[in-house]
Amino acid sequence: MGPGGSLEAPYALKADVPAGTYHVICDSIIIRAVDVQFELIWRRDTTDTTLAIWMESFEPLPNGSFKAQPYEIHQTAPAIDFQPGDLFIFKYSGSNTVSNQAFIPNGDGPNNGGRFPQIILPQ
Repeated sequence: MGPGGSLEAPYALKADVPAGTYHVICDSIIIRAVDVQFELIWRRDTTDTTLAIWMESFEPLPNGSFKAQPYEIHQTAPAIDFQPGDLFIFKYSGSNTVSNQAFIPNGDGPNNGGRFPQIILPQ
């Protein structure tokens, strides 16, 4: 994902989610310097409610290494009052980079020296 691009990872909710802290793990491969905006979104039909939004800057590893870089953060967000069909969306957008593939979440998990992306919801 690079300049002006964004990707969404949807999850079909199954129940209410209480207000609290979301534990976000998104180890990633960084090809070029990039600023990434992350969003946690609750989508009901065509209405999006932003639960949390933040920005992080990333730099590539030295010597051309493409191993996963650890990234973990806790974000506080309000409760979700579940209705059938509701989605939880993890969205990320890139800016201030010259590469269309500057930021790549680590889909290889431990095979690339990191963890699989995951979000642990408040309980």
